Amino acid sequence: MAKLSAEQLKRKYDLSNSHKDNWRSIYEDAYRYALPMRNLYDGYYESNTPGQDKMARVFDSTAIDSTQKFANKLQSGLFPPASQWCRLVPGSEIPKEMKIETQQILDSYNNRMFDVMRQSNFDQAMGEFLLELAIGSAIMLIQPGDEVTPIRYTAVPTFLVTFEEGPFGTVDKVYRRMKKPYGVLDQEFPDVKIPQDMKNSYQGRENEMVELIEGTYYDKDTGKYHYQIVDYNGKHELVYRELKSFPWVVARYMKAANERYGRGPVLTALPDIKTLNRVLELTLKNASLTIAGVYTAVDSGVLNPGAINLVPGAIIPVNSNGGPRGADLQPLPRSGDPQLSQIVANDLRMNIKKIMLDESLPPDTMSARTALEVAERMKQLSQNLGAAFGRLINETMYPVVRRTLEVMDQLGIIQLPLKVNGLQVKVQPIGELAMATNMTKVNQVMQYAQIASSLGPTGQMTIKVEQLADYIADAMGIPADIRTTYEERMQMQQVMAEQAQMMAQQQQAPPPQEEQ
Repeated sequence: MAKLSAEQLKRKYDLSNSHKDNWRSIYEDAYRYALPMRNLYDGYYESNTPGQDKMARVFDSTAIDSTQKFANKLQSGLFPPASQWCRLVPGSEIPKEMKIETQQILDSYNNRMFDVMRQSNFDQAMGEFLLELAIGSAIMLIQPGDEVTPIRYTAVPTFLVTFEEGPFGTVDKVYRRMKKPYGVLDQEFPDVKIPQDMKNSYQGRENEMVELIEGTYYDKDTGKYHYQIVDYNGKHELVYRELKSFPWVVARYMKAANERYGRGPVLTALPDIKTLNRVLELTLKNASLTIAGVYTAVDSGVLNPGAINLVPGAIIPVNSNGGPRGADLQPLPRSGDPQLSQIVANDLRMNIKKIMLDESLPPDTMSARTALEVAERMKQLSQNLGAAFGRLINETMYPVVRRTLEVMDQLGIIQLPLKVNGLQVKVQPIGELAMATNMTKVNQVMQYAQIASSLGPTGQMTIKVEQLADYIADAMGIPADIRTTYEERMQMQQVMAEQAQMMAQQQQAPPPQEEQ
């Protein structure tokens, strides 16, 4: 795709945004009940009032709490803060005898990468990113920073972004509608070119917001990405750049055929969430009637029924309250069973927590958990995630690592001679969630080694001890610095062979004869 004009980019954005409107109603409900603090659907562009109450229609916080716990579990299991959650390892193109030496070099790059991430805002952005992923789709922008923050990670709300898919279902076109104060444009975008008529219209109004459209799309002819910023009306191009790599990370929890946007566990639990919210709303209304009551009153000329409202404590005029006319004032019988509504609410809460993987193992009331219990919990979480786990790795972890290394190389922080393409360099997850799967494989291998050893010399000959040790070390993410290289092993084997030969010669030599 060749470079687009400002008008063409605006039309592309409008067309892509019209497709996204099909998702508006379901996403709006999901954000309203599960992520109300990040809900931008309630008049973001019209009012955009800071500090507005976003929970006025929320009567139960189960979905909000479970969504936060879901994101926290994913982050602690896959991207634990202030920790190394992946490892650069040699790919299949690296010769076997060079893998340990290559691993030592890659470990140094890996340590440098996580030093930069810790100095940047990655942990904060990833937490917000995973909150959005619980709804279905999550988007992150990775850009070069400054000396204080080498790389800027920005979790962009899905409401502001629309995207298109390219070949094989990969996202290669992203458009974002954004508002920026006019006075900061030249600071955020040093290469901005503001037309004279815009300068004149905003003169003396530097704090006024400017609506912009940002577009990033792939050019198959050059193999590069076009990055543009135009005004919202599509009249002026303000920023244009050519990028070597895609700055956006777009992840979907799971995706149906012929759909661009993802469907997360919140959408699965949405019927229960809305039902629970309605049950709690009606229960609270019934409770208010129980506390204040509603009364019927005989229209005897003393009371004025026209001044009565149907609210708790209200009085409803009637012709008779029983008997000839009954009491002048008596409470109205109320319907509904508070205990039944509580049972229904508890069942709904359990369903929501189960769908959101908000289940403790063992219960939180028990004593400190052992390492085995923690590993079992991570294994169970990995099984419950199912196919979403692989999509998380492919659409989140790999793009984040590739883009981070490319930006570091662009800034001159590193000079990576190999490509992170799975053949020269692979990205190996080593978080608790990924290690739970790896340890299952390690246990299987060790079980086989024990069985083979018990079969005697014939069984022992089926095991390559050196390769077995390397396999276990790779699966457990053991640093290469504490492992011997292929050359070092050959040298040690040669020394051991020489020592064994010397000992054999000493044993075969005749004993010295005693002097007469």
